[in-house]
Amino acid sequence: MTSAPQPQESFGIVPTDIVKSMSGLDFLAAIMAGSYPLPPICRVLDFRPVEMEVGRAVFEGIPRGDFYNPLGSVHGGYAATLLDSAMGCAVHTTLRAGVGYTTLEFKINFVRPLSDRTGKVRAEARVLHTGTTIGTAEGKLLDSRGKTFAHATTTCLIFALP
Repeated sequence: MTSAPQPQESFGIVPTDIVKSMSGLDFLAAIMAGSYPLPPICRVLDFRPVEMEVGRAVFEGIPRGDFYNPLGSVHGGYAATLLDSAMGCAVHTTLRAGVGYTTLEFKINFVRPLSDRTGKVRAEARVLHTGTTIGTAEGKLLDSRGKTFAHATTTCLIFALP
């Protein structure tokens, strides 16, 4: 299992030729080690990958008032983004060099609302199946006490990178 060290953070897009030269797990571990930048969405929504191993990915973030919807709770898109990221990266950890993925669909169940008082949340995901063209995974969004805020499943399309 790879755990996130505390590198100087940068944000950006890694060129495709670099991405396709590495296995999914090696690429994601390099991002966590600070060898490559975090994707810009991590800066915008203030979440980070914290654990990666084959078939498993974990992201953490802290919901803020900046993410509130008009009804006064964190927008469901925040939970959906953390879970989509974790589930997709769990699939990515199983892919060999030269192969990528994209989310075809995901389903999410919101169990309870997030607020700026929730504290740190963890999106924990694991692969259910990885084939040559389809990968599936499931995930849960939990607080520090292990209380579930949302759970989801995904289907990813697997393809050769251009």
